Amino acid sequence: MHALACSLRRPSWGFALAAWLSTAPLALAHAGGGAGGLVSGLQHPWSGWDHIAAMVAVGLWGAQLGAPALWMLPVAFPLIMALGGMLGLLGLPLPGVEVGIAFSALLLGIMVAAQVRPRHPAWAAVIVGFFGLFHGHAHGTELPAGENGLLYSLGFVVATGVLHGIGIGLGEVRRWSHGSRLLRAAGALIALAGGTFLFGALRSGPDDAVPAATAPRS
Repeated sequence: MHALACSLRRPSWGFALAAWLSTAPLALAHAGGGAGGLVSGLQHPWSGWDHIAAMVAVGLWGAQLGAPALWMLPVAFPLIMALGGMLGLLGLPLPGVEVGIAFSALLLGIMVAAQVRPRHPAWAAVIVGFFGLFHGHAHGTELPAGENGLLYSLGFVVATGVLHGIGIGLGEVRRWSHGSRLLRAAGALIALAGGTFLFGALRSGPDDAVPAATAPRS
């Protein structure tokens, strides 16, 4: 009974973390109204369901794989994403950005749904880092006019970390007796959404591609 109680309590910490992290960007946004660029950066990853799905999937996959991937993936993605953001800020082109973002949600969802475990965690980090480049470029090219690029970049990196944390927190369901099935189901839903995003991105074409899905702004 004691072991069962502990197993039930542990995921609650993960859910509490996920719930708290989901409110963090809003709290920071309200607190930093005068920080030119920072607020926009904090809000931007939340503006598209394709960004949200992929970034949460990174956390879910890391939680599923466990250490050291648990921390390697949430480090690799924003690290390479920052590089992509710099390319976008400088106006340097990156082919297939919207397709890459949509495909990231599809593939990462499949990884979680199929419980894919690379032989070495570094390969998982390479995969998420590669996709981070596309997400970062999209953020960088959408810097609002007149706002500070450095603060904007800091904002979207922090917001991305929050989304990874939400995924890790939700990944705590793996500790439940049937938690593995729930985690795989979440991956399947993300993959399904990613497929929808990818269809939209491919149909738009490279010249007039727009974000695959836009989340409602507050």
